[in-house]
Amino acid sequence: MLSNLLVQMVNGLADASTLFLVAAGLSLIFGVTRIVNFAHGSFYMLGVYVAYSVASRFGQTSVGFWLSVLAAALAVGVLGALVEMIVLRRIYRAPELFHLLATFALVLIFRDAALWLWGPDDLFGPRAPHLAGAVQFLGHPLPTYDLALIVIGPLVLLLLWYALTRTRWGTLVRAATQDREMLGALGVDQAWLFTGVFFVGAFLAGLGGALQGPRMSANLSLDLETIGNAFVVVVVGGMGSIPGAFVAALIIAEIKALCIGVGHVTLFGIGLSLSRFTLVVEFAVMALVLVVRPWGLFGKASAAVRGMGEPEAPLRHAGKRAKWLAGLVLLALVLAPLAAGAFPYLPVLMVEILIAVLFATSLHFIMGPGGMHSFGHAAYFGLGAYGAALFLKVLNLPMEAALLLGPLLAVAGALLFGWFCVRLSGVYLAMLTLAFAQIVWSVVFQWDDVTGGSNGILGLWPANWLSSPVAFYYVTLTCAVAGVVLLRKLLFSPLGYAMRASRDSALRAEAIGIDVKRVQWAAFVIAALFCGLAGSLYAFSKGTISPEVISVSRSVDGLVMVLLGGVQTLAGPIVGAAVFTWLQDTVARQTDYWQALLGFAILLLVMAFPQGIAGFVRARFGDDEADFPDLPDVPATRAVEESR
Repeated sequence: MLSNLLVQMVNGLADASTLFLVAAGLSLIFGVTRIVNFAHGSFYMLGVYVAYSVASRFGQTSVGFWLSVLAAALAVGVLGALVEMIVLRRIYRAPELFHLLATFALVLIFRDAALWLWGPDDLFGPRAPHLAGAVQFLGHPLPTYDLALIVIGPLVLLLLWYALTRTRWGTLVRAATQDREMLGALGVDQAWLFTGVFFVGAFLAGLGGALQGPRMSANLSLDLETIGNAFVVVVVGGMGSIPGAFVAALIIAEIKALCIGVGHVTLFGIGLSLSRFTLVVEFAVMALVLVVRPWGLFGKASAAVRGMGEPEAPLRHAGKRAKWLAGLVLLALVLAPLAAGAFPYLPVLMVEILIAVLFATSLHFIMGPGGMHSFGHAAYFGLGAYGAALFLKVLNLPMEAALLLGPLLAVAGALLFGWFCVRLSGVYLAMLTLAFAQIVWSVVFQWDDVTGGSNGILGLWPANWLSSPVAFYYVTLTCAVAGVVLLRKLLFSPLGYAMRASRDSALRAEAIGIDVKRVQWAAFVIAALFCGLAGSLYAFSKGTISPEVISVSRSVDGLVMVLLGGVQTLAGPIVGAAVFTWLQDTVARQTDYWQALLGFAILLLVMAFPQGIAGFVRARFGDDEADFPDLPDVPATRAVEESR
């Protein structure tokens, strides 16, 4: 038992080296450019694929194999530099979250590019010559190649340390990390510095992927799997800290190895499978670190302290033109089923769009006016869906009751998670929401007796009077419209004014008597309630649910919807959700490479309308709300006093 555990711990060192390479590149890019690069996992995936292709042809000798690994890393590094010059350089001045949207579009493009070049099947690369065997360690075979990886990780750390502390390039990188504006004022060409940093960051990700060729297959799911792990390491170690990334990679990899080595334990008479805990252990570690030390193990406390945000333009009540337009849209939605004869699929598509609108609007409620960026909003969507399913299947409640009570499970989750989340801000808050979402996903995925595990829950059909797609459409329309209207009214209530005051300057809001944490916690719970309602509707619209409803990709879809429409406008999430869902459905039916086409569409929209579609329309054709200044924004102080 002990010897097997020690062998697993040594194997964990090899995993830590690879994790460090990917996380170091991500940390370097974020530290200099402040871009949360969602495509970093794609660079890793492409490193595996390119190394497979090159090593399969030239990797029969030791020199050929290692040159193939280096060539794959260089190719990915060049791709990263091109991405920075062609795409990101054009949108540096856009809001930071739009960088996330652009890099997510690149994820879709790179994934379908890999599908087109290498096909859908898993590909196994050749083993490293002269390192294909194993050595005996405590009576267990230990792959020789793993020993090489254990050496490579610290070696790369030393090279990075030397480059960052002993070269002019490293001096500029450290200066840019501290103060980019001052560096530009001194005459340094920031454009080429950013390109160089992107090259090095992508090179490290590609190197991490290329080195995994002999250990794992190249497959299309590596991008999102890897970026989640890399985010965890960067946040645990401290944003922008290379040594922190190394230590965090060691901690997480060794905890995973420990879980695998121990396997099964009995606690208080209950058997626990620790090996299954590896699915979520890194997110549990990240949640713990963020709660105890929000700035990470090696980060700086100032990075996680609340400060003054840049005040945004005040929200205004809708003017006459906006009200007329909203009325026409609502009338069109009410009459839409009349076209079901010519377009039988229309009611189904409209239900998906309306659910997406409610999902995106609830996310916008905390992101825009609340100023709280969430990377794990799908947790409440999934809790609402599973809540409705459990009320129906376990408690045998009528479908109508299950539909309305399902969101209560999402509210319970928000009460717990939100209490911790509102104590952070910025990217740290976003990462903590991601950690909680992954923990919920793991519980749902593994609790077979209750949630059905990976198979999910089947047979969630509406009541007889809602069996018609048109009837269910009208119920969904009623819920979506009511949800959007109520959320909008809340934004013009004392709570809404207090939310925006807390977003623009938490310190000033606290100074005038606003309990910032309580206000944000309340906003978190309200958003979860309406998001849970969207999940409950989704469960009965599909008739089945699975852990996919809580996946990272669904949370990212919500972010895309909000950012695509415009985070600084009330109409943004509605427009973004409708456009994104329609594009996804339309493009998916045209080609097998629909993700790439969707990615290109999103990328073009981001580059053409960096303020979002609704934001562009407002700027181009006039702010309808600003045209009617007879209803000015009420100061938060007056709103708080009135609420008392």
